[in-house]
Amino acid sequence: MKKLCVSEQRRKNMKAIRSKNTTIEIKVASALRSHGIRARRNVENLFGKPDFAIKKYKIAIFIDSCFWHGCTEHGRIPNNNRDYWVNKILRNQIRDKEVTHYYLSIGWNILRIWEHDLKNDFDGTIKKIVDFIIRAKDNLKKTRLARKQSELMQ
Repeated sequence: MKKLCVSEQRRKNMKAIRSKNTTIEIKVASALRSHGIRARRNVENLFGKPDFAIKKYKIAIFIDSCFWHGCTEHGRIPNNNRDYWVNKILRNQIRDKEVTHYYLSIGWNILRIWEHDLKNDFDGTIKKIVDFIIRAKDNLKKTRLARKQSELMQ
């Protein structure tokens, strides 16, 4: 009977975990807004559903949780049903690489942030995200300007 209780408790815990509008996402969105940055959250029509995206500037930002994405520092695989969890997290890591490769191959700017980076140094990590967005915007503006100048010279 004890094993059933553990399984029921595990099921209850796992059902309570959100995939969007997490506390960390809400905090990051608020911090980005305070820097004057507007980004769409959990963009369903983009591959991999980025946690934050700015389509105009081809920016995709993912916040990877230590548990679900297999952080080597903090990711812990449950002992119950261990084979399932090992395979699940491995599939997530493979998908993360595929998503990253996809965005890079189509010329997007992609940033992956570990959940623990936000927990350990929230302000520093927000600065990293803001700097990344500013650089990506500037680079895209320069590329578009160079393209226009090239077209005018032809």
